[in-house]
Amino acid sequence: MISKWNWIYRLLTRRLWFRSTLISLLAVLSALLAVFLGPYIPYEISASIGAEAVDNILTIIASSMLAVTTFSLSTMVAAYSAATTNVTPRATKLLLQDTTSQNVLATFVGSFLYSLVAIITLSMGAYGEQGRVILFVVTIFVVLLIVVTLLRWIDYLTRLGRVGETTEVVEKATAEALRSRRQQPYLGGVHLADEDVIPADAAAVAAPFIGYVQHIDMASLQEIAEAEGVVIYSLALPGTFVDGRRPLARIASSDEKVHAAVVAAYSLARERSFDQDPRFGLSVLAEIAQRALSPALNDPGTAIDVIGRSVRLLSIWDEAEEREPVRFPNVHVASIKLSELFDDVYLPIARDGAAVAEVQVRLQKAFAATAAFADPRFRIEAARHSDMALRRAEGALTLAEDLEAVRTAARAVSV
Repeated sequence: MISKWNWIYRLLTRRLWFRSTLISLLAVLSALLAVFLGPYIPYEISASIGAEAVDNILTIIASSMLAVTTFSLSTMVAAYSAATTNVTPRATKLLLQDTTSQNVLATFVGSFLYSLVAIITLSMGAYGEQGRVILFVVTIFVVLLIVVTLLRWIDYLTRLGRVGETTEVVEKATAEALRSRRQQPYLGGVHLADEDVIPADAAAVAAPFIGYVQHIDMASLQEIAEAEGVVIYSLALPGTFVDGRRPLARIASSDEKVHAAVVAAYSLARERSFDQDPRFGLSVLAEIAQRALSPALNDPGTAIDVIGRSVRLLSIWDEAEEREPVRFPNVHVASIKLSELFDDVYLPIARDGAAVAEVQVRLQKAFAATAAFADPRFRIEAARHSDMALRRAEGALTLAEDLEAVRTAARAVSV
């Protein structure tokens, strides 16, 4: 479990403006670098490069990059709108964090600022004869960078916002969250198997407002527990919706300052996050399949694709455990249940695809595949969902041949 400040830093670096600001600053420094390095260039070399050669290139860059940046932004907005309409609004957050788009925009904005600052400085005569050589070399490098970025951007635009590409992004984010939680199922703390073991004198720590838990600073909770000589029972995992009935934690202390410190260790927001919430990723994949099964889209192929991805993701939960050692012994944390993962991804698809034979057959095949995993809990959950999906299909399918195909696939799911 990463610390709170590292988590905030990761969120900050994913913002669209961060890379643009960073590369823009580097571009300005590059334009001014020639002023300081110019005196070290031999005069014989500088005499062969005139100011007009650099000035013309810089003018072209300044005039074209502003238009290209505007076009790229409008293209990205259109792609995000298409993803919101055809995929799910929850996936747009991942698209906004896409490093390729951010690097492209940052390169275009940085190139524009570089050329603008260089033109101004060149007009002031600050470079001198020798400084023009440095400016010319840096400008050629910027031109090459723009060409490479444009070629990558053209190739990437053909996939940006597409259903398959967006689904792939969601799967990768979910897989990363699942692997992280698999290594730290209790976030570095001790397993809280049952809330009944919590002492009766442990007071509830209420959330400051209604929302979702996005991050838990386990190190802070451990420090509080050690200082007070108690055990903190964390009841809200990342992704948990907390309200007046659902406390964040319980602790054997009635000190308001201690409760405030515990609350500060939890980062709450109005929306869920993909980072430490693998259930959210599975829910978003289910939403993609649901939207594909809607009468407006009528795309069962996407739903079948999501089912295949779900099996691949759940297989991560069946991988050999490589748990990290307990780092926070005074903090007890509940774990994600396998039944919750199955419910998040399969219940919506089975309900909305009850009348689509192809989807129902694929679901049963997915249950048969997960039932074959090494962990015996998968067989129990696969059999439970197989039975529910079959009963939904029996109530929705009208053709006897379709229903028999689903029943045949369901018989392959064994307990």
